[in-house]
Amino acid sequence: MNQTQEMAESSTNGERDQPLTPAGRLFLQPLTDQVINCAIACQHPLDVQAIKNEVQNSIMLKHPRFRSLIVRDSCGREHWRRTQVNVDRHVFVHPHPLSHNDDAVNDYIADLCVSTPLPIDKPLWEIHLLLAHNTAVFRVHHALGDGISLMSMLLSCCRRVDDPSQPPSVGVVSEAALRRRRRWSLWILLKMIWYTLIYVLEFVLRALWLRDKTTAVSGGSGLELWPRRLATARFRIDDMKIVKKAIGDATINDVLFGVISYGISRYLDIRSSKGKKRTLREGLQLTGVAMVNLRPQAGLQEITKLMNSNSGMRWGNKFGFLLLPIYYHKCGSDPIQFVKRAKSMIDKKKLSLEAPLSYKIGDLAMSLFGAKIASILNYRILCNTTFTISNIIGPHEEITAAGNPVKHMRVTSSSLPHAITMHMVSYAGFADMQILVAKEVIPDPKVLAKCFEDALLEMKEAAIKSLG
Repeated sequence: MNQTQEMAESSTNGERDQPLTPAGRLFLQPLTDQVINCAIACQHPLDVQAIKNEVQNSIMLKHPRFRSLIVRDSCGREHWRRTQVNVDRHVFVHPHPLSHNDDAVNDYIADLCVSTPLPIDKPLWEIHLLLAHNTAVFRVHHALGDGISLMSMLLSCCRRVDDPSQPPSVGVVSEAALRRRRRWSLWILLKMIWYTLIYVLEFVLRALWLRDKTTAVSGGSGLELWPRRLATARFRIDDMKIVKKAIGDATINDVLFGVISYGISRYLDIRSSKGKKRTLREGLQLTGVAMVNLRPQAGLQEITKLMNSNSGMRWGNKFGFLLLPIYYHKCGSDPIQFVKRAKSMIDKKKLSLEAPLSYKIGDLAMSLFGAKIASILNYRILCNTTFTISNIIGPHEEITAAGNPVKHMRVTSSSLPHAITMHMVSYAGFADMQILVAKEVIPDPKVLAKCFEDALLEMKEAAIKSLG
C-alpha cells in the first residue's frame, strides 16, 4: 500500500477522529517535539521476516494510537485518524555495518536524535534493523505515550528466557511501601503544604527567568540543534543495593541521583583541571528535570489495564515534572554523603505535590494559552536548567524478542536544549544509562560516563566499610 492509498483509506474508514491529549499536542510542537529511541541488542542475528510477523500480530497494532495518523482540523487542532498500517513502511533494514568501531550503534542513534524526525504521513513509529550489529532500534513519538506506557507495551511483545510461555514480570509496589505512604500527621501535612508552595513557585520562576549558573556542562536556547554524541554508563543493580543498604531506607533512585551528583562533580573537576575553566564555588547548584509517573500503580503496568479505559490506569502521557537540584562538591570527601544529600532532597520532593501540580499547571496553560505558548514555557524551563534524567524499571529476568535472547535494552530521546540528557533502563541485574550530549559542549562523553561508573564503585567501597 503506497502513501496515497494509505491516506485515502484513513479518510474513508468511517471512524470518528479522536482529539489528542494536551500532553500529546505539546510533544508535537517544534520546540518540544520528542521521539523516544529504544535500542534492543540481541544475541543472535536478526530475522527480518520473523520481526515483521511479530509486529503484525502484536498487541501494539491492536492499539488505536499505533494505527492512526496525525491530522489537523480547520482550527489547527491535532486529531488521531485511524488508518491501515503497512508494516513494510515502518521497518527499515540496514544490512551492512554502520562502521567498524564499538560505538557504531550509539553514533547512529545520536544522529537520529538530532536530525531525523518521524514523518507524519504514517503512524508515528518505526523500527530500524541494524543487521550487522544484531540490534533493533524502536522509534516512537512521545505523543503516543510516555516511557511507562511504551515500555509496558514493548515487554508485552516479549517472553522470558527461562519460561517462553510467560511474558516478563512487571514491578509492583509492596504493601509495606503503601502503608508507609498512608502515615499522616499535622506536622507532615504542614510540611507538605510548605514544600509544595516553595517548589511550585520555583517551577514558575524557572519558566520566567530563574536560571542555573553557567558551567562546563550548561546548555541553552538552540542547543537542541547542535550535533550529538552518545555514551553508555553501565551499573550493577547489586552495587546500588549495597549503597542503598548502607543508607538505610534509601531507594535505588536516591542512589542514582547521588551517583549523578558525584559523577558530575568529578567531571567538572576534570574539566577545571585543564585550566580553561574558572574554579567552581563549593555547593554550586545545578538543576535537573525529571519526569514522574502519576498513575496509581508505580513501575511498569499491565498492558491490558492500560488499554482498558475502565481500569483507571490511563494509557498515554501521565507524568509530572520535578526539578531536582544537585550540588557541586570537590571530590575526595565521603562519597556516601552525595547519596544522603540526594535522599534528603528527594524525600522532600516526594512529600510535596510538585509533580501532580506541574501536570495540572501544564494542562491549564494548554487550555488558556494553547499548545504554542505552553511549549514555549516548557522550553524555557529546559533552557534554565542543566540536565534531564529519567529512570524506567525494566524486566528483572532475561527476555527474548521475536524469539531472540536480548543482551541489553537502552533508551534515549530526541535532543533537548540541555547539553546532557540521561535515560536509564534496568534489565536482568544491570542498568544502562544512555548519556546524550552536545559534543561541542561535552566533547568527551565517555569520560563523563566513566565518572558515573567510578562514582558508584567508590560509593560501594565506602558502603561496604560502613557496613563492616
